[in-house]
Amino acid sequence: MFWSKNHIVTPEGHEVSVKCQAEAEELYRSGKYHCAEAVLETVRRHFAADLPESVIGTVAGFGGGSSSGCICGAVSGGTVALGLVLADKKATTHLTKELHTWFKEKYSVTCCKIIRQNHKGVCPMLTGEVAGKVAEMLGSK
Repeated sequence: MFWSKNHIVTPEGHEVSVKCQAEAEELYRSGKYHCAEAVLETVRRHFAADLPESVIGTVAGFGGGSSSGCICGAVSGGTVALGLVLADKKATTHLTKELHTWFKEKYSVTCCKIIRQNHKGVCPMLTGEVAGKVAEMLGSK
């Protein structure tokens, strides 16, 4: 069954989500990872630890809205994380749509440039929120 916004998250799923949110924000604030990398690394650690850490390099170009200010790097990293963990096109597509819908409800847009203009300094928190949401979705599938 696919996760849906009406799904009730278990206490264990909520705990993992909160942990992922804090870890991704911490990774971002460390300066070692940007938004997409922090989301992907956090999800990898909790849901696909068998994947090598080098997989994080696949999203290196996504920070800062793919260096052009377009789609939020955290959302891009979350989308990649869903695909890597699920390895199922239909499920990944469904959850990606849910992730984008949730993000737009929260921030109105997925454009990095607009988000940073309207919400100064939000990137570390936003990165954590996306990682937490992806963890919630994966833990509820």
